[in-house]
Amino acid sequence: MLAAPSRERDLTEPSRFPNQERSDSTCWLGRRPAWIGRAYSNDLRERVVKAVTKGGLSRHQAAAQFGVAISTAINWVRRFHETGSVEPDQIGGYRPKKIAGPHRDWLVQRCRKADFTLRGLVGELAERGLNVDYHTVWDFVHAEKLSHKKRR
Repeated sequence: MLAAPSRERDLTEPSRFPNQERSDSTCWLGRRPAWIGRAYSNDLRERVVKAVTKGGLSRHQAAAQFGVAISTAINWVRRFHETGSVEPDQIGGYRPKKIAGPHRDWLVQRCRKADFTLRGLVGELAERGLNVDYHTVWDFVHAEKLSHKKRR
């Protein structure tokens, strides 16, 4: 007896990807974009670590019991042994500017004194002992409104 044909959609059929000629992005091919994950709750973390340290389960068994990845359970137990806590590290937050203090003051004066190029400023800052990249200097110049359009 012959098996009935599958009713599942064939993902290789051309009509499945109407925008394929313009873009190969998965977002445009009918799939949703990936979202940024959040940290698991401290309660779940504590239960997994307690099952391993006091309950006698292996990390693999605890991961299967609580429905988390094996590597996640291993990392939580390692974190607990190293720090005594299962709380996650901070995600995101404030990062101080690289061009600050005396370097900032010098750069503002330098930009107002004479014409400059961003790559030239990167080199001059390197000579002064501050290694930054092109984008950092561009952000600084843009934020301080030190650049201007050259008009003829």
